[in-house]
Amino acid sequence: MTIDANIVIDLLNGDLLIAQAFKTWRASELALFLPTIAETEVLSLSKLTPIERKTIEKFIEENFISIPFDRSIARIAASIRRDYHLKLPDAAIAATAFYTRTPIVTRNVKDFRRITNLEVINIK
Repeated sequence: MTIDANIVIDLLNGDLLIAQAFKTWRASELALFLPTIAETEVLSLSKLTPIERKTIEKFIEENFISIPFDRSIARIAASIRRDYHLKLPDAAIAATAFYTRTPIVTRNVKDFRRITNLEVINIK
């Protein structure tokens, strides 16, 4: 599954629904892909202390497979931006889902629902 930044942020904030889903995913040994743009969004939260940032970096490294924003994903993202007029981070996350052939897990369905052939899992 391709994980949106809002899922990681809510998990770190102790959201019980997300925590239970995460526990289930880990127990099922699902591949959890985190686009580097989503990691950037998580780590750029201004309220984080340096110690919190290091703790989160370690958590991300231990629990997610990092998917870099490379040329292949950039070209998919560019197409998505042209066709659906999304912001770059959302287009990059959607492109990662296409690249990995996985659904996006998000709480921001409105950002992705218009994209044809993209499976979106909404955690409410």
